[in-house]
Amino acid sequence: MNQYTANLNRIEFVITYACTGRCKHCSEGDHNNTGEHIDAGAAAEAVRKIAERYRMDSLMTFGGEPLLYPEAVYAIHVAAKEMKIPKRQLITNGFFTRDKGKIRDVAGKLAQSGVNDVCLSVDAFHQETIPLEPVMEFALEIKRPGIRLRTHPAWLVEKGHDNAYNRRTAGILAEFENMGIMQSDGNIIFPGGNALKYLRDYFDLDKEYTSPYEEDPADIRAVCINPNGDVLNGNLYRTDIRKILQEYVPA
Repeated sequence: MNQYTANLNRIEFVITYACTGRCKHCSEGDHNNTGEHIDAGAAAEAVRKIAERYRMDSLMTFGGEPLLYPEAVYAIHVAAKEMKIPKRQLITNGFFTRDKGKIRDVAGKLAQSGVNDVCLSVDAFHQETIPLEPVMEFALEIKRPGIRLRTHPAWLVEKGHDNAYNRRTAGILAEFENMGIMQSDGNIIFPGGNALKYLRDYFDLDKEYTSPYEEDPADIRAVCINPNGDVLNGNLYRTDIRKILQEYVPA
């Protein structure tokens, strides 16, 4: 087995970079409402092939807003459930439609497909452009089948820092706590993309920041597959994922 991927235990899929939000803190910059998305069949096949060779502890789907393309999310989690990957996680801002019927349908199909852990991205930044009502409707529908659900906020500077954004975030989280939905640790905003553009005054620009999402290239624990199929030094649509993992060497 390739020494650089020997400890691989997690698969991540960026379903799409398209998003329903226009968040000031987004490290990826500005997004459109539609765009390229991962191919459902190719992604599901990759899950099965990876899990046959490696012991997978967890799988995550996120974006952008992944539920703009729910069929891809379902297919990936069905494959993960079949391969007995224990933690099957979705990160979403919860806003992909205002239609209550569609919200109910998507939530039900997420449960059927095997999603068992949902992180809901709500905070001062998301709620500048994303309405709370459909997000709360989605949260209620996710709770019905018993899927684990937590809010997943972004904190500016640090969780305890006193600034207007964090105070607004705390207020939003309190509304969800009143619904019985507790919060995760969330994340600290990284100075990149929109965050560097709109929130630069909150960062020490003489300091070197390390992205919390970076993997050790010589010890890959989580493999992240992009909407265009890019993964490590290869592409899922052109090369078998097993070959990509076997032949990977750090750049």
